Formats: sequence, structure tokens, C-alpha cells
Amino acid sequence: MSGGVDSSVAAWLLKEQGYDVIGVTMQIWQDEDTEVQEAEGGCCGLSAVEDARRVAMDLGIPYYVMNFKQEFKENVMDYFAAEYMAGRTPNPCIACNRFVKWESLLRRSMAIGADYIATGHYARIEKLPNGRYALRQSVTAAKDQTYALYNLTQEQLSRTLMPVGAYCKEEIRAIAEQLNLPVAHKRDSQEICFIPDHDYASFIGQYTGEEMPPGNFVDLEGTILGRHKGISHYTIGQRKGLNLSMGHPVFVVEIRPETNEVVIGNGDDVFTDVVTCNKLNWMAVEGLDGGELEVIGKIRYSHRGAPCTIRQTGEDEVECKFHEPVRAATPGQAVVFYKDDYVVGGGTIL
Repeated sequence: MSGGVDSSVAAWLLKEQGYDVIGVTMQIWQDEDTEVQEAEGGCCGLSAVEDARRVAMDLGIPYYVMNFKQEFKENVMDYFAAEYMAGRTPNPCIACNRFVKWESLLRRSMAIGADYIATGHYARIEKLPNGRYALRQSVTAAKDQTYALYNLTQEQLSRTLMPVGAYCKEEIRAIAEQLNLPVAHKRDSQEICFIPDHDYASFIGQYTGEEMPPGNFVDLEGTILGRHKGISHYTIGQRKGLNLSMGHPVFVVEIRPETNEVVIGNGDDVFTDVVTCNKLNWMAVEGLDGGELEVIGKIRYSHRGAPCTIRQTGEDEVECKFHEPVRAATPGQAVVFYKDDYVVGGGTIL
């Protein structure tokens, strides 16, 4: 229970379906004194505990706070900082889902006798005719969260319930209103929970104790265009904050950590029709078996998805050939494959 409306209504829905429900909030914040700002909407901050506790009391279910600070630090915060310092753009929510909200919470829940873990994610889980479990997109495309959940394992999916996936957001809020839940009108969390001010570069400097050194902006031919503030300030496709007077719009097209260069190009230079990924996780299928598959590929959470052909190019590598070029395929982000509303699998963009 994150203290938000979705997980609160999920608990009520499962109770109505006859489940014996226990509410749990995951303690992941690192410093109880400095993280009070998460009252602004962090998904697992201090304010979430009080909101979740009140909801659990209203629903008449037991409620616990479980400490996952170390797991969160190792699998999310350490990873986040290391990826940015290596010139990639990480997705901490995907890492948190896979290794903390599922792997760690599921293990601890099974240890105390639970049969399933449940969340308020907008997604559905189905067992397919081939015997595999797969995520199916929620009934509301606007809130669908399957992209951030593509990395869940078969074992995790088999022990997970997602009752909210059959509803749209307006219906969930209406249920919360009818139940007079205190979080019925609580706004959704948008930011990364451990960086509420969105200043990633500042966080990385403070967290690691290392300041990323300035370096050169260069064009595609290697000509020096100016100086950048450190590679952790930039991501592929970025236009704002470059402070380059080129007389026309320019964008970040590549980050080279080995030479500490940020490559600048024109609008067309951020488009590509070939995206390669590794760290694969297959969901609706066991793999490609050397063949090709036509899918819809999503290269970021906000991407609507585009038709592409995927084929295996290595033991842990897939090439995605998009029918039309896609904008700003970013190393470190996920590309997720869909077919008929189901998650086929996905990987990390190289």
C-alpha cells in the first residue's frame, strides 16, 4: 500500500473478492529526517505510511511497514547513479519493480505465509494457452503501466494480483469516494521518489561524492562546439539546457563517457530505425528460437509504440527494426515488445 488511491482501492477490491488481505508499506527512504519532502507525493515516503495506515484501518485489515532500505539502495539508487555516470539514462521504477517491490517483497511475504502479493498497478495478468504468464495492458491506455513491469519473472507473475487493471482511473477514484477513503482525491506521484526536485545531476554528485567533470560538446564530425557541465546532466534527445548558440535547434544525439563528450546534432539525427537491446526478459513467449516476430515496440513509458520486427542477434541480444524511424532511443531505457495487448518481452537499450 503506497498511500495512494490505486493501491487503497486494490485492497478493498480483493477483500470484496474474498481474499484475506494484509496491507504492507515498503520502507525504502534512506533518512527519516531529510525525506519529509516526500509529503509532496513520493510513492513510499513517510507521508505514505500515515495515509496507508488510515486506509487499512478504514478497511479493517492488518497493516505493517516492512523495511527494504538496503534492497532499495543497492538495486535502485546505486544502479541509478552508476548508469548516469556511465552515460546511460536508467529507469529506476523498472529496477524497483523487479528487484524490490517484487523479488524482495514476494520473498518476505511468502515467508510469513502469504499466497500472493497484490498492487494497484494498471495492468492485468493472464495465463496464456502456452502455459506462460503474461501482462496484458490495462483497459485504460492512458494509465497503462505494463511498460514498467515488463521485467517480472514467471514465478513473480504467478503469485501476483492486479485488480485495478480492469478499471479506468475515474472508476477507481469513484470507488474511493463511495468508500469515503481519505486518499480518494490524493494526486498521483509523478517524480522519482528519491529525487523529488528532479535535479538528477545534483543528487548523483551528493550520493556518490563525485562531481562529473565538464567536457566538450562536439558535432558528429568531432568538431568542438562548446563545453558541457558533466555527462550526468544530459540525455538523448535533450534540447533544453545546452546553452549552445547554433542559430537553429540542436539536440543531444550521443553521450560518450570514455571521452567525456556529448555529441550534438540536428533534429533528424535523433531518429533511428534500428534499436538493439540486451538483458532480455521474455514473458508471453519463451524466446524467438532464431526466428523473427512482428511486434509493437515501446522505447519509453510515454511512447505510444510503433511496429517493428525483432530478431535475436546474440544469446542475450535482440535487434528491433522499426518500420519507421523512432525518436531518441536512449541507452539504459527499456524497449518493451507487445502483441495483441500482451507483453511479449523486453530488454535494455544499448
